Amino acid sequence: MSGEEKRRPRRRLRWLLLLALVGAGLLAKGYWNATRDPVIRTATLGVAGLPMEQPALKLLLLSDIHVAGPDMPPERLVRIVADLNRLKPDLVLIAGDLVSEKRGATHIYSPAEIVAPLGELKARLGVVVAPGNHDHWFRPDALRGELEKRGIRVLQNEAVKLGPLVVGGVDDDYSGHDDVPATFAAMDRLGPGVPLLLTHSPDIVPELPRSVAAVFAGHTHCGQIRFPFIGALTYVSRYGDRFACGAIDDEGQRVFVGAGLGTSLLPLRYLTPPDAWLITLKPKGPRP
Repeated sequence: MSGEEKRRPRRRLRWLLLLALVGAGLLAKGYWNATRDPVIRTATLGVAGLPMEQPALKLLLLSDIHVAGPDMPPERLVRIVADLNRLKPDLVLIAGDLVSEKRGATHIYSPAEIVAPLGELKARLGVVVAPGNHDHWFRPDALRGELEKRGIRVLQNEAVKLGPLVVGGVDDDYSGHDDVPATFAAMDRLGPGVPLLLTHSPDIVPELPRSVAAVFAGHTHCGQIRFPFIGALTYVSRYGDRFACGAIDDEGQRVFVGAGLGTSLLPLRYLTPPDAWLITLKPKGPRP
């Protein structure tokens, strides 16, 4: 056997070790991204329907919490909630998917364990939830019961008036539980107020019969795993990247789509850190 033939197995081994190290590094980085503290994104929105004497209102948007091991145990959510309370929001909006049954889950928690940390959220006007597809696939009645036990409102094609706001909650579009007309009818019955919509999937936006002050959603995870120059493999949307994430002006309709706090399928994130949105609503005076 020649010297070259003797060296080939060693070279292959070196390449395999190098690939294994790179793979391990990428997995570690993805898991670190998934479990880092959420980025707090901010926006200010002038709203014509708010009285001029109305102090600014701070709305906190959370989505896709996906409580499950290993990346989002209840203990981590407790820490996140404590940090979010320091923002002193007036209203907390949760755009669904409290639970997770991802393939890489090391532990699935009970509805009580999932909801308990959310009961510690502090907001003058309360906490409102619109369910997501994973919530419907898990134990929806038990989840709703636990949320309501802690004073958290669950809106499933329903509406509630909170101060100067009329909040409609459209149930999940992805799992086929949405009813936009019923939600708007419920909002209309509450009388005048600044109309806001909370929902899980932003795919309902093109179907809205009229515009509202803002739509708040999640579901897309901002792609969760994105590649440089390529983007995400999917945004789980009929509209591709139209509602990928962030603050969006869609044909005059203001939409906020959160990247979520947790993960789905795999406990990994690349180029899509977990986030929460703090949106300040201010009165918008008449144009001169």
